[in-house]
Amino acid sequence: MTFQKVLLASMAAVALVGVAKAEEPAPAAESTLSFNLGVVSEYRYRGIAQSAKKPALQGGFDYADKSGAYIGSWASSINWIKDSDPKGAAKGPVEIDVYGGYKGALSDDLAFDVGGLQYWYASNNLATVPGLVNANTFEIYGALSYGALTAKLSNSTGNLFGAPNSKNSRYFDLSYTFDLGDGLTVVPHVGDQYVANNPASYSDYSIAVNKDMDGTVLSATVLGTNYKSRHGDYVLPGSGTKELSGSALVLGLKKNF
Repeated sequence: MTFQKVLLASMAAVALVGVAKAEEPAPAAESTLSFNLGVVSEYRYRGIAQSAKKPALQGGFDYADKSGAYIGSWASSINWIKDSDPKGAAKGPVEIDVYGGYKGALSDDLAFDVGGLQYWYASNNLATVPGLVNANTFEIYGALSYGALTAKLSNSTGNLFGAPNSKNSRYFDLSYTFDLGDGLTVVPHVGDQYVANNPASYSDYSIAVNKDMDGTVLSATVLGTNYKSRHGDYVLPGSGTKELSGSALVLGLKKNF
């Protein structure tokens, strides 16, 4: 057999192996159940302090079905409901979030996520504070991800976090995840909160650095808002002189299992 024939036979064999590998089915998706428990130096949501600039305990669980459907819950200690009452009689020390939705792919690079999120403030009586209503809030959301870039829109179906007549308030945000390898990510984020029929709309920003070490995640996030420049200090009656919308460094420790 000539050298040319040997070379052609070898190339054909390699090609056949490549076709065989290409025809192997992708591993089937699996359903997963995970839990998390953590602590942060303070709890900020959409740039606004929720725990009066004090540490907060947090934890939750997530179930992701192989079909793309998912459900989960997450909780955190908070102070803002009590601090909203000049008399200090408002109750609601815990935020409990319950959410569910569906994730899928439109193409190799484009993915979507749609669902609903109930913010439940256990036993809260924020409606007893003049000018405020019940803190419980429900939002529907939709997100598109192109590679590492994600755009998300959330819309409240009722009042937003105790603000009266605030149905159809919206929050739009963009984030990008830089994966630096070895469990290290950097995530810049910008968001805009529109509060319907209330003079409280603002924008927020953050840059988070996360290090995942076999399920133990250390995080450091620099964040802030433009609330003060638009409306003045964000101060609650029960939080003293603490400005709750300014820049901050938030440190976190979370264990996933």
